Amino acid sequence: MFGNYLIGLREGLEASLVVCILIAYLVKTGHKDRIAPVWLGISLAVTLSLGFGAALQFGSSTLSFQAQELLGGSLSIISVALVTWMVFWMKRTARNLKSELQGQLDAALAVGTGALVFTAFMAVGREGLETSLFIWTAVQATGDGVRPLVGAVLGLLTSVVLGWLFYRGALKINLSKFFTWTGAMLVVVAAGVLAYGFHDLQEGDFLPGLHTLAFDISTTIPSDSWYGTLLKGVFNFQPNPTALQVTVWCLYLVPVMALFLAPARSTAPAADAQAKTAKTG
Repeated sequence: MFGNYLIGLREGLEASLVVCILIAYLVKTGHKDRIAPVWLGISLAVTLSLGFGAALQFGSSTLSFQAQELLGGSLSIISVALVTWMVFWMKRTARNLKSELQGQLDAALAVGTGALVFTAFMAVGREGLETSLFIWTAVQATGDGVRPLVGAVLGLLTSVVLGWLFYRGALKINLSKFFTWTGAMLVVVAAGVLAYGFHDLQEGDFLPGLHTLAFDISTTIPSDSWYGTLLKGVFNFQPNPTALQVTVWCLYLVPVMALFLAPARSTAPAADAQAKTAKTG
């Protein structure tokens, strides 16, 4: 449940910040009359995201077992790829997100109402589709009834409240550190989802090694115990994973986490060198 709460919080807060920046910029520049098209674009993006999630849930239920395993495994891998790209993108562009969105909004204002709707739709829709896909795959991975979905909804609601507080100026936090910490935790969650996706493909006989276990500590950590449920809900932990699952988990988590936590390269030396070259030229 915590893992899905984190997904809802992280993804929802990104979308909330986007909405805050768009609305605040329109108010600041004296374009309050153009807010309605922005809300229309946001509403369309939310509707599309909900529809996408519903289609995944109800569409997969009509498939055969093998087709469900293929769909679940493939979408788990795709969602992990998208989330991995997202956390690195946010780490790189968090400081410039505001200026980028304002530039897009200026261009949309110059074009007209339709461009405003499209800009808001694209800004929020990307986050919404990623959220729907990753939450769906994470819920399938935990297989813990309705609780993972409740956790995701609570995370989204928390992000809405935080977004409103940001907009009102009542809350100020270091967003760079926030996205770094939550991004690191999401990488751990994603590793579990990826391992589960490969297990789905093994169960559907698309990959070998279903009965080749890396270890089995189900007697020490029963999956139906409170601590087993907690570990599964937070880390997608499985007490009897296959060797392929453990291999995939390690091959993803170790390099991705190392790259994500590595300090960003400074561009100051390059800028100084260019300035000196310009002066001497």
